[in-house]
Amino acid sequence: MPAKATPKKNLSAMKRSRQAEKQNLRNRAVRSTIKTVVKKVETAVVAGKKEEAGNELTLAIKAFTKAASKGVIHRNTASRNISRLSRKVNAIPAAGAA
Repeated sequence: MPAKATPKKNLSAMKRSRQAEKQNLRNRAVRSTIKTVVKKVETAVVAGKKEEAGNELTLAIKAFTKAASKGVIHRNTASRNISRLSRKVNAIPAAGAA
């Protein structure tokens, strides 16, 4: 993790620095939430629980969309990740098919 930046001299730079710290914490929390939700979807997929994976996928889509709208991640990145997760969930065979 990089060291703190040198103290700023003018007011606008000091304000920008304070804002950047707050945004950094907020963005880090959102990215952490996304990772957690993705992990839940993938564990459900590995376990073959289609219904649980579908429910977790809904939460993941919501988290990705919200993060993209806030500018935490790029919208194409969100879309790509949603697509990949959806394909994994849809690839699970139905419970009666086995």
